[in-house]
Amino acid sequence: MSGIEPAELTELWQRRWADRPPVAHELRGPYRDVWVRFHSLPGSKRYAEGEEEYAVLLDRYNTVLDELFACTDVYVITPEWTPAPDVPSHRRGADHWRSLLVQDDPDPDFRTYCHLFAVRRPWRRGCIDDLLRDVADDRTAGVLITDTRMLRIHHPYDGGADVFLGSPEERDRMRDRHADWLSGHPAGL
Repeated sequence: MSGIEPAELTELWQRRWADRPPVAHELRGPYRDVWVRFHSLPGSKRYAEGEEEYAVLLDRYNTVLDELFACTDVYVITPEWTPAPDVPSHRRGADHWRSLLVQDDPDPDFRTYCHLFAVRRPWRRGCIDDLLRDVADDRTAGVLITDTRMLRIHHPYDGGADVFLGSPEERDRMRDRHADWLSGHPAGL
């Protein structure tokens, strides 16, 4: 992983996000004070229909990612869920970081493991557009993009992105810059 050992990556995570494992959907609850959600299409539309709407959602994803990570390296973390603890075969361009038992059950048929793969890369606008399109089309889920100190997280999902910032003030500034991308839901969902 470009000079970072899995143990070091785990230590970075524990330093900043110790209340939850690096599973995207588990972060919002304990980190609500630094969380904001942006919708990827106008009117909170969930899925793009045509290249014009893909251009809008990629622009929204990349605009926020640029604000978070311009001129820095990032970790792109992608999960793979399996019913067994065995690590799936190597993902192209990414290394296995860690595996988590996320659904424990006495019956092994109902256990779920999350295997996390990470790659470090310089952030450039558009550098993960293929991945973002897969996320937008719900072909990939649970992606986390974070700076190399793991101070900020961008979690794209089909319909938008959850963003976790360094402080409530930083969250408020970003939320205010993109107020027209917010949900009208009282909880910000």
